[in-house]
Amino acid sequence: MSAVIAVASEFGSTLAASVPVDATFNMFSPDAWLSAAYTAAGYDKSQWRWINGTTYLSTWQEVGLGMIVYLGAIFGIQFLMRSHKGFKLNRLAQVHNLILTLVSLVLLVLFVEELAPIISEGGLFYAVCDQRAWTQRLEVLYYLNYLTKWLEFTDTVFLALKKKPLQFLHVYHHTLTMVLCFTQLNGATSVSWVVITLNLFVHVIMYFYYLLASCGIHPWWKKYVTTLQITQFIIDLGFVYFCTYQLIGSRYYPSLPCYGDCAGTEDAAIFGCALLSSYLLLFIQFFQRTYTKKQAAKNKLKTQ
Repeated sequence: MSAVIAVASEFGSTLAASVPVDATFNMFSPDAWLSAAYTAAGYDKSQWRWINGTTYLSTWQEVGLGMIVYLGAIFGIQFLMRSHKGFKLNRLAQVHNLILTLVSLVLLVLFVEELAPIISEGGLFYAVCDQRAWTQRLEVLYYLNYLTKWLEFTDTVFLALKKKPLQFLHVYHHTLTMVLCFTQLNGATSVSWVVITLNLFVHVIMYFYYLLASCGIHPWWKKYVTTLQITQFIIDLGFVYFCTYQLIGSRYYPSLPCYGDCAGTEDAAIFGCALLSSYLLLFIQFFQRTYTKKQAAKNKLKTQ
């Protein structure tokens, strides 16, 4: 722990030294602090771009290997834990959930700062469809969000080590959300920010709930986290279906009524539609099984 504190302290000192002392630095801008963090780490954020095959974790080989290692690890742990008691891991879980709560919140704030002028100046259609709405600064944030999906694999590792059941929805969602973020970076779909910002908002609340639960506090609003996730997917699908229709209609069926083309590749758009649709169906099924049917069973017992 002391080594971690020492490293954090050293990075903090480097970050402070990287902050410009002149009037050009806006201390109230989250992006300015992110740029300073990049500088402290030895990188120029303004020059960074996603390059397939060059950027870290930017190839299908890396993504495929990551999925294999993730699935092999969680089911391997589950197999090895058959004859052992589950670990408690309360402290690790608290740190993990706190980190993901804060990371999600910081990324959400960074997205809002970048998106506010794009939407206010260009309008909503411009923000979700125009190629110019895929800015370099947003691309950095898309990539950072993509990296968090790799970090979230540890959610399932903790469940396996605790000997908790690994539900299909959980494993499916964690595995393919990483793939979704990868495909949208490759496809440069300008509507990506809608799905990501809603997901970050939900994750701030969800991981905060998990943090409280790992501290022995179980809020009454757990059910509404799932409701929020379902609402998120409904809004997501409204946007991605609209943008995919614009993309395909304007490119291949010009006789159809369209506002105009939408930025991105067809395969990325179609994959996003299909995967988010499956998420909505699975989360509704989970909600019905977990809350609706249980409540019905309780009501039946009360009447007997």
